[in-house]
Amino acid sequence: MTAPAAAGQRALTGLRTALVVESVKARASLVLRSTSVLLVVGVCVLSAAMVAAVRAGRTDVTRKLGPTVATGDWDAFLSVATQVTGAAAVLATGVALAWLVGREFSDGTVGGLFGLPVTRGVIASAKVLVYLGWAAGLGVVLPCALLAAGLACGLGAPDAPVLAGLARIGLLVLLSACVAVPAALAATLGRGLLPGVATTVGVVAVAQVGATLGAGTWFPLTAPALWAIAPGTVPAAALATAPLLALAVAALTVLAWRRLQLDR
Repeated sequence: MTAPAAAGQRALTGLRTALVVESVKARASLVLRSTSVLLVVGVCVLSAAMVAAVRAGRTDVTRKLGPTVATGDWDAFLSVATQVTGAAAVLATGVALAWLVGREFSDGTVGGLFGLPVTRGVIASAKVLVYLGWAAGLGVVLPCALLAAGLACGLGAPDAPVLAGLARIGLLVLLSACVAVPAALAATLGRGLLPGVATTVGVVAVAQVGATLGAGTWFPLTAPALWAIAPGTVPAAALATAPLLALAVAALTVLAWRRLQLDR
C-alpha cells in the first residue's frame, strides 16, 4: 500500500472511530434528548392550540397568523406548524450543536483530545456529521408527531397535499440545522457553549429581520422557511444556499480545530 493510500485509510478509520464515540455521546446527552422533545412537543402543541383557538372563534389569531389559519383545517394546522418550525428549529438545533462542540471547552476535556491518535480535525468533522444525522432523525420524527397531533385534533385523514406539507416541514428541520452550523464555529473560536448559543440567537434574529425587510429568496438564513411556507416562490438553487453555508462554515470549524492550541 502506498503512503497516500495508507494515510487515507488511517483517516477513514479515525473518522469511523470518532463517529462512534460522538454518537455515543449524543445518545447519552440530556441536552439533545430534551431539545428534541421540546421542539417536537412544542410545535405540535402550539399548532393544535392555534387551530383550536380559530375553531373557537378567536379572530385575533387569524389576524396575527394570516387568512390561511382561518379555515381551521389541515392547511391551517400545517401553516402554524411551518411558521413555528421555521424559527424554533434553528434555535433548537443551534443550541444542540453549540453543546456538542462547546462542551469540550466548558468541561475542560479539550486538553485530552491532543493526546488521542485521532486528529482534532477529524473529531470536529465527526461532531458535525453526528449533529446532521440527529437533525435528519428529528426531521422524520416531527412530521410523524404532527400527523398524529392533527388526527387527534379531528382534522381527518390527510390527503396528498397534506402529506407533502408534512414532508416539507421535515426537510425544513434539516435545512434549519444547516443554517445553525455557525454555532459550531462560534463555540470553537469562543471556546465555550455560550458563544455558540449567542450566535444561534443572532442567526434567528437576523433571519427574522431579513424576512421582515424582504431579504429575498437567495438569503440562506431565510430561504428554507420561505420555501416551506410557499414552495413555488423559492427556486431549488436558492434553497441550496443553506447547505452550502453549512459546508463552508463546517470547513472553517474543522480548520479551527486543527489549529487549536492549549495555551489559548
